Amino acid sequence: MSFFLGLVLGVAVGVGLIIAFVRSENSRSKRRTELAATIAAFARMTVEDSRKILPTEYYPSWVVFSQRQKLNWLNLELAKIWPYINEAASDLIRTSVEPVLEQYKSIVLSSLKFSKLTLGTVAPQFTGVSIVEDDGSGITMELELQWDGNPNIVLDIRTKLGVALPIQVKNIGFTGVFRLIFKPLVEEFPCFGAVCYSLREKKKLDFTLKVVGGDLSSIPGVSGAIEETIRNAIEDTLTWPVRKVVPILPGDYSDLELKPEGVLEVKLVQAKGLTNKDLIGKSDPFAVVYIRPLPDRMKKSKTINNDLNPIWNEHFEFIVEDASTQNLILKVYDDEGIQAAELIGCSQVRLKDLQPGKVKDIWLDLVKDLEIQRDRKNRGQVHLELLYCPYGMENGFTNPFALQNFSMTSLEKVLKSGSNGTDAADIEKQSTNKKKEVIVRGVLSVTVISAEDLPAMDLMGKADPYVVLSMKKTETKFKTRVVNESLNPTWNQNFDFVVEDGLHDMLILEVWDHDTFGKDFMGRCIMTLTRVILEREYSDSFPLENAKTGKLNIHLKWTPQPIYRDT
Repeated sequence: MSFFLGLVLGVAVGVGLIIAFVRSENSRSKRRTELAATIAAFARMTVEDSRKILPTEYYPSWVVFSQRQKLNWLNLELAKIWPYINEAASDLIRTSVEPVLEQYKSIVLSSLKFSKLTLGTVAPQFTGVSIVEDDGSGITMELELQWDGNPNIVLDIRTKLGVALPIQVKNIGFTGVFRLIFKPLVEEFPCFGAVCYSLREKKKLDFTLKVVGGDLSSIPGVSGAIEETIRNAIEDTLTWPVRKVVPILPGDYSDLELKPEGVLEVKLVQAKGLTNKDLIGKSDPFAVVYIRPLPDRMKKSKTINNDLNPIWNEHFEFIVEDASTQNLILKVYDDEGIQAAELIGCSQVRLKDLQPGKVKDIWLDLVKDLEIQRDRKNRGQVHLELLYCPYGMENGFTNPFALQNFSMTSLEKVLKSGSNGTDAADIEKQSTNKKKEVIVRGVLSVTVISAEDLPAMDLMGKADPYVVLSMKKTETKFKTRVVNESLNPTWNQNFDFVVEDGLHDMLILEVWDHDTFGKDFMGRCIMTLTRVILEREYSDSFPLENAKTGKLNIHLKWTPQPIYRDT
């Protein structure tokens, strides 16, 4: 009996073990299949898929996604033929770059020429390639290049004082993106008429200068003058949108050359909440605004002393040569007197985000570095008013900054008057010679309707608010009545200002709490008159600056009387 009982138990246990083993294998097989499917799914992931999984704000600053394909095969071939390229490229650089350096040399230098020039034994590395979509009339290719070479470059420098120095350029490190445009496409071999090349993006350019057999620091100003010459030459002659056109087949390729295509009007209004860079007192901020980083194209504002909420109210005009790729760059500095100014923060606006003929009112968050946009530190904000006017706009738009009439910008009038030159500097020079100042005079009617959600100012959680209205240039002031014990007051009071220069004046609205023994500041609104000059009449709500809560409801009306005078 015990024998049969043991046999039954043994068979039952064996069957159970077999079933458990089969189930375990099936489970492992299922997990392996799911893992393989997951790995395959990750292999098919795109950059956009990864951004859905991990939002941009959680990326470390060093994470960069590249859409460019790798070019290991090209680097292998380039390394083989580099000795021959080095010889040909060295001669080409000597003959083409030397005149450019002479053209952009600093006033400290009297001459700058190459005495030795070879690119060394280390070939550049192409780290990626991409094709940029265009209108189908050509092919645009972008090549990402990195070069940490060992060239032998010696410059013969002669200063204004007659001192001659042999300067060696060492430790060159370069990373950038070159753009090649093959256009127009034709049926004849090699299937394109010309090639345009340009430095689309300069990510890094490092080098050191050393006097052969001496110390460059012993001659003040020379090192900075040489470095400035090199960088200015690169920025102005090679960096996009500047491009060099190389004809391949006979034909007229003037349409491929760089031409101004419009004007960007920039009004630098104000800043708020700037980082304080001074140990004693407050920063003395000024702003530098530009599209191309060239000394004669960069605009600098006035310095506002001891103020972290400066009001500049300055107007600048920039030539736009490629709205699809160019950016407006803004940098705010703390003026340190005789010492170098300290950067508070910077920001940029892509011109392709601007709607032509429409004023864009924008607040920009300042960051530490334009290359690293994710900056958690609050460095302040800057208020800009932007207006992009392409040449030949015929949609009924009127540009308030234009000359003589409201149909054309200053540069358009120069072009219309017979200037066929394509050089932006020449157009700027001609425009300056013909420039007139536009004085837009009129009456600004301001109706202070009401306020909402004002901050409490007394122990009972109420306030006794009133509004002070003033024009910045004329300093004309009006004041509303006091509304007692209200955080949502209604005034419905109208005030008229006679404005002598509407394009360059500002309306400032300050909200105060009335007290028996004084008054307390509650917040303010600052606005230019550009919008009301264009629209003639509008109502809007404006949030209070320097206040946690609150906004003003305002109605504005403009009655114009334009007057023009020569400057």
